[in-house]
Amino acid sequence: MKRRVPIVMFLIFSAGVLAAAVSADWLTQVPPRDRQKNNPYHDQPLAIQAGRLLFEEHCAECHGENAQGKKKRPSLRTPRIQTEANEGELHWFLINGNIRHGMPSWSKLPDQQIWQLVSYLKSLKAEN
Repeated sequence: MKRRVPIVMFLIFSAGVLAAAVSADWLTQVPPRDRQKNNPYHDQPLAIQAGRLLFEEHCAECHGENAQGKKKRPSLRTPRIQTEANEGELHWFLINGNIRHGMPSWSKLPDQQIWQLVSYLKSLKAEN
């Protein structure tokens, strides 16, 4: 019986750590190498236009035509997306998604298109 107590305590602690990691803020999960990635299409008008078209095709259904959110899906015009997250972090999130919260992975899109989406998202004006 005495041997089981440490094992049970370890399992409870491990479950708590795992639960905290799973529900953690996605920004904290981005690896440093991905945070440091630079968008090769940063502020390029043609990339922003291409990103808008990709957004309309792949994202607007959930996030709304103007990226202001729809139903339970978040706005992409919040300070969290517009100022807190950098382009490398958004790139990582689009590739990895978060299925648990309804965000699919867009890893099947070519990298160029992912960066174009990032360019479009960063071109949006933040909500007040």
